[in-house]
Amino acid sequence: MNEKKGLDFKHKEVINITDGKRLGFVQDVTADFKTGTINEIIVPGNTKFFNIFSGRDELIIPWNSIKTIGEDIILVEI
Repeated sequence: MNEKKGLDFKHKEVINITDGKRLGFVQDVTADFKTGTINEIIVPGNTKFFNIFSGRDELIIPWNSIKTIGEDIILVEI
């Protein structure tokens, strides 16, 4: 997968390929400032399911769960 800058992710829709659910749009990313690599993408959540992952109302998706990054959509497997 090509290296991306955080701004390239903003406003892309995230879809889970496991069940085809639309998870929402990327709200933020976390990165390792020493290496400059992105560790996770963050999608706002609205259900109790999301709270299992973060304890807040958001879904944190690790980089290794991202399968494909397209022009408008990010496919993840969670």
